[in-house]
Amino acid sequence: MTGQTGRRGMAPPSRAVDALLIALTMVPVAHAQPVSLSPATMPRIGAVDERFQSFNTEMLEVTGGRFWKPYKAYPAGAKPAPMSSDLYEYRPPADLTKPRLRKLAAALGPFYLRVSGTWANSTYFQDTDAAAPATPPKGFNAVLTRRQWKGVVDFARAVKADLMISVAISDGTRDDKGVWTPEQARALFAYTKSIGGRIAAVEFMNEPDVANHGEAPKGYDAAAYGRDIAVFRPFLRQMAPDALFAGPGSVMEGGKVKISIQPELVTEKLLQATGPVYDVFSYHLYAALSQRCGGAMPGLGTTSAAALSEDWLSRPETIHSYYAGLRDRYEPGKPIWLTETAETGCGGDPWSSTYVDTFRYLNQHARLAQKGVQTIAHNTLSASDYALLDEDTLDPRPNYWAALLWRRLMGPVVLSPGAAAGGGLYLYSQCMPEGRGRVTVLAINAGPSARELNTPLPGARYTLTAKELESEGVELNGHLLKAGPDGSLPSIQGMAFGAGSLALPATSSTFLTFAQAGNKACQ
Repeated sequence: MTGQTGRRGMAPPSRAVDALLIALTMVPVAHAQPVSLSPATMPRIGAVDERFQSFNTEMLEVTGGRFWKPYKAYPAGAKPAPMSSDLYEYRPPADLTKPRLRKLAAALGPFYLRVSGTWANSTYFQDTDAAAPATPPKGFNAVLTRRQWKGVVDFARAVKADLMISVAISDGTRDDKGVWTPEQARALFAYTKSIGGRIAAVEFMNEPDVANHGEAPKGYDAAAYGRDIAVFRPFLRQMAPDALFAGPGSVMEGGKVKISIQPELVTEKLLQATGPVYDVFSYHLYAALSQRCGGAMPGLGTTSAAALSEDWLSRPETIHSYYAGLRDRYEPGKPIWLTETAETGCGGDPWSSTYVDTFRYLNQHARLAQKGVQTIAHNTLSASDYALLDEDTLDPRPNYWAALLWRRLMGPVVLSPGAAAGGGLYLYSQCMPEGRGRVTVLAINAGPSARELNTPLPGARYTLTAKELESEGVELNGHLLKAGPDGSLPSIQGMAFGAGSLALPATSSTFLTFAQAGNKACQ
């Protein structure tokens, strides 16, 4: 909604608003029993980091290189050949100075900006102001210049982000015995500090359990990883004593996608080789592979038709349970972060940029907040099909608007909604960001029929819908959301509702704010 507001979070009365409210409340409701809410008494069950909702920028975006080719780059009707070189497309180094990019990113802040990815494992940092060489030094596949890294530091500062990185681990970083050496990492940390930057969190390498795809030395195993960590951890404490050491950052375990996991590098063996060394236990999560990769391996992909199913929406929780179990055994009591995730691996499916993926995005964040995950870094901010922003136009995609509503309406204190739903209806609750007893309930109706809630309090609703499930546009309370050419955002206002019955449209997600809840957990 746009225009001036009366009471905070509620739009002023108008014929248009009244008509829309009537339309929402007259939606035919399924015969399922109404679900009753009690915002005033919802108990606290945990809390998440202020930067709970965080984002990835691939190191490849910074240096330039071959990344996942967008589906729109293929001729009409053509599909990428799974596991072929045609899956990739060269992209020049990202221009992080664009005002539109900065304004849209800053609206999601504060957050962790994770600059990593497989490319980072073999990227050489050129610690001079000279131009990058035509070819990388031996043992590396890419070059990161001072100018490029300063661009990252400046961007992070501009958008209220704290940096999270990983370091190079390829052959070029190793001594004659194959042990990792810190010279390259030391240069990067020192330069970052010299230009006023700060590295807040570090994973040693990107996805060590699939090191055969990550430019690690031939024959790399858990014992080698343990030796490397024994060198890296003291180095990190010396160079950046306040930085959080996160790890191991494994991927593709605990779920249906288990391809390319080296038996000698499974997460449990990595943890046994290092001992309890991490400040934060981290993992990555892709519940399936996109058409680019999964198409060649039946059973490892997914479909848009499954995007609203309980099987699909529950997969993040299943995978999390696996990693949380390892954390409890080997790093008990440590915070747990999900430092890379998206709709599917390999750049996302064609529908990852559409409305239908907002159900996964919101449900995954809400479920894992209940499970104690402190931070979730979505891959990516603005590259490939799973990005929140279109990489060419920087137009916000549906997941961007879902993320924006989360940032504005969901605070760090996690509550139990105290109501069982079912039938495609998922309920979550957190204190509003400003506290003061205020509560937000997130009601995700992934079902084909409208559902009914009963509430004893008035409030404001923010309902996300779309004309089609695979639409690239999303509506808030019936109004299409769109950013201005300069990245300016429309006014995000809720629609007032009274105590009593409340209808949730089919295939919609609704944030309900209760300013009068007086919940003691939210004081």
